[in-house]
Amino acid sequence: MKVVDFIVIYNEPLNYQNNLLKVKPANNEPLPEMFPGQFVQILVENSANVFLRRPISINFFDKKNNEMWLLIQQVGEGTRKICETPVGQKLNIVFPLGNSFTIPRENGNFLLIGGGVGIAPMLFLGEKLSEKGFLPNFLLGGRSQKDILQLNDFEKLGTVYCTTEDGSHGEKGFVTHHSVLQKNKYDFIYTCGPKPMMVAVAKYAQKNKIACEASLENLMACGFGACLCCVEKTTRGNLCTCTEGPVFNINELKWID
Repeated sequence: MKVVDFIVIYNEPLNYQNNLLKVKPANNEPLPEMFPGQFVQILVENSANVFLRRPISINFFDKKNNEMWLLIQQVGEGTRKICETPVGQKLNIVFPLGNSFTIPRENGNFLLIGGGVGIAPMLFLGEKLSEKGFLPNFLLGGRSQKDILQLNDFEKLGTVYCTTEDGSHGEKGFVTHHSVLQKNKYDFIYTCGPKPMMVAVAKYAQKNKIACEASLENLMACGFGACLCCVEKTTRGNLCTCTEGPVFNINELKWID
């Protein structure tokens, strides 16, 4: 874990509420190895109302260019101020935090399901699977076409399926309604997004005896397991999502029942 000042080198809105930021260390020091599923905590400066850092998933790690990508949804003053950070300005970031998704040793049929901003860690995970010579399948869900983010980036890594609630892109409905779940057999499912979506995905995986991991989006105020804001009930007891997660095997999670 490090605390580093980063320089924002890219900041573009992807839709009405999500920005993609690309950052590099201000001191040009090489970034440490990072893994899909891990997250960062960003300091929100110049705000009278925001005192705690904001947890953000690592969207992508560009090792060649020493860049980290952060896909940020504006849900309050803290994330709004982060998204307003201009190119050239610094962000103080604690990273990398948490555990990561399991990368299988052997090839298989992998499905990565992301809903809304929950697609963020799926791009990084897809890249890691692709690095090993695997061809991942992505199932991305959103309310409308505007909520299907980074589609071109995902299409470079594997096969992409989409659902939208209004039917404006892909199949109409939720991710668990997509016909690909009835047509294809998967060996491993990874998911991140709104809790109701992940519960539905987990139940599908359990019913069909498919290994599945979920990246939880619990409120994480500190990132070190000190504040206990992100405690999750599991088969191993009450665990801090920020230190024991955010990635959990679904068989450990009490909320499936």
